[in-house]
Amino acid sequence: MTTTGTTGAAARPAPKRPHGLRDFYENPAVPVASGDARSLRQARMLAAALGPATRGARVVLDVGCGDGSAARVAAPLLAGHRVIGVDWSQDALRRASGHLPYVVRGELTDGGLPFASGTVDAVLFSEVVEHLVDPDSALDELRRVLRPGGHLMLSTPNLAAWYNRGLLLAGVQPVFSEVSLRAIHGRPGREVVGHLRLYTARALREFVAASGFDVVRLAGAPFHGVPRPLRALDRLACAVPGAASILLLHARKA
Repeated sequence: MTTTGTTGAAARPAPKRPHGLRDFYENPAVPVASGDARSLRQARMLAAALGPATRGARVVLDVGCGDGSAARVAAPLLAGHRVIGVDWSQDALRRASGHLPYVVRGELTDGGLPFASGTVDAVLFSEVVEHLVDPDSALDELRRVLRPGGHLMLSTPNLAAWYNRGLLLAGVQPVFSEVSLRAIHGRPGREVVGHLRLYTARALREFVAASGFDVVRLAGAPFHGVPRPLRALDRLACAVPGAASILLLHARKA
């Protein structure tokens, strides 16, 4: 997801030409990790919502856990709580098992998560929704497994990030958006990560609320791929979530 590098058809293609989305995500060369700054901010929001495990250990699903790097960053803040990594990619689960004590295969379809309804206290949904063909069904499935009042911690790239506003005015494809699974075209960056959907802050709030959640808070986080000279500005932009690189949303099951 890095923004550094060249623009246009000369950008480095994905190492293996995919035949479909499943082949694409099973390719070990496709990045599945996100920045530690985002993971830490999200973990702090979740820890504050759950409270310490001395009040009772909670069950937290890291859905779309990837290689488990987000759980590694969050672990010190969620000590005592039971964090379970869930992904449908066997390769991702193998890598995640080095960071998570529990990993399980599951899918975001009707009944695709191997948990009974209303049994989970919180779901981490870190930069997954932008990869989904059917995000509505995915949120239905997350809502199914969450107990009443359970927490959803969702993060996703911001279509209206401060630099994207300028890029679009200049006729450049916004960062995070992709038109191909084979290479980057028309925007800064090199890595193809398979983004299918992008949200503004307003769209994300409305989408989550329409799925049966009460939105508690929307915050911003920096993006690890911003070029170094612009990183201080990117951190400052987090004060205005609608302009931040990454959107962090906390919602509760209504």
